[in-house]
Amino acid sequence: MPSTHVVYLEIGTRRIWACALEWPGWCRSGRDEASALEALVEYSTRYRRAIGRAPRGFTSPKDVSALKVAERLEGDATTDFGAPSKEAAADSRPVDEAEAKRLGRLLRACWAAFDRTAEAAVGATLRKGPRGGGRELEAIVLHVLDAERAYLSRLGGTYRTMPGADLASEMAGVREAFLDVFGTRGRGGPPQRTPRSGRLWLPRYSVRRSAYHVLDHAWEIEDRAERGTPAVGQDMKSKTEVDKRR
Repeated sequence: MPSTHVVYLEIGTRRIWACALEWPGWCRSGRDEASALEALVEYSTRYRRAIGRAPRGFTSPKDVSALKVAERLEGDATTDFGAPSKEAAADSRPVDEAEAKRLGRLLRACWAAFDRTAEAAVGATLRKGPRGGGRELEAIVLHVLDAERAYLSRLGGTYRTMPGADLASEMAGVREAFLDVFGTRGRGGPPQRTPRSGRLWLPRYSVRRSAYHVLDHAWEIEDRAERGTPAVGQDMKSKTEVDKRR
């Protein structure tokens, strides 16, 4: 019998997101429910490549009949702008040790997929959009780092950048800090800090949001990269002082 994936829909005024509850990073959008679910199915093969064997058990659905919509949420401006921003009811479930390890492995796999894609794109030109829009490679990587720092804060964690830290070291430090506070919060422990505005994110949602974001940009780079062109941006391992980027 084909596997059934439980999903929820986040419904905005111009965009609807379909997100898999148990597979962080597997989220796609459309103009209506049908197109959002179809996009989720379409990207399932890409998602499976990204997560590799971490963990086992993911089966790409053949069509939308393998998707079970468990919840419909009212979206907001972020929903329409381009990211799933609502926590599902299932996100309030406790995260036991086994589940924390599973989600952590999935998130690490999504991070690694982004890093591989960014490294492979050094030396490529990223095609611009029809109106000339689209970040260059270095800007995408810096944007992802800034977002991951923000996600860490919304989860209740903190990370102090070391003076003179290079980009790869800072990215690794922020990610390890995220996994550390995720483990603590998942066990019901207290956060390290509270954000200056808004409330803390639930641990399950925070993993889904982070995984979605890095995969979305990894796929953006893959789709826009043109080979055999002058290098753009810089290598992930090059020296970049944090205060020069702020």
